[in-house]
Amino acid sequence: MAVAQPTTLETIRRLLLGLLVLGMVGTTIELLFMSHYEDWLQMIPFAGMGISLLTLIWFAFARSSGSTRVFRVCMFLLMVIGVTGTILHYRANMEFQLEMDPTLGGMALLFKVLHAKAPPALAPGNMALLGLLGLISTVGVNRASEQV
Repeated sequence: MAVAQPTTLETIRRLLLGLLVLGMVGTTIELLFMSHYEDWLQMIPFAGMGISLLTLIWFAFARSSGSTRVFRVCMFLLMVIGVTGTILHYRANMEFQLEMDPTLGGMALLFKVLHAKAPPALAPGNMALLGLLGLISTVGVNRASEQV
């Protein structure tokens, strides 16, 4: 019996899902190393990653319209978590910088905030990128079943 060769789109999808798993696991480990669990707000990225990883597994093996929809919702939520985290990190850095030097403003304040090490202002954007990567991996999934 001949085994069907995966299409180019399916091969790319598998590679994207593999990158997504690596990114999600790596980001989760980094958050653990940084002790990003001091209050309930800091637990949100862990919840988002955990739920997204479970739906990724379901999507990867089932490829049903339901698993695709739930996976897409989770990827969108990762993007929302990433953007929200970026805003929260930026605000925390800005408050700290203004506390250190109340005369700061404009571009000087912006650069101080963006260069701060803790919390890293742009690091949560990584979750938004992971969500976008996940959404891209669903391009073309269930097109045939949606048209029936």
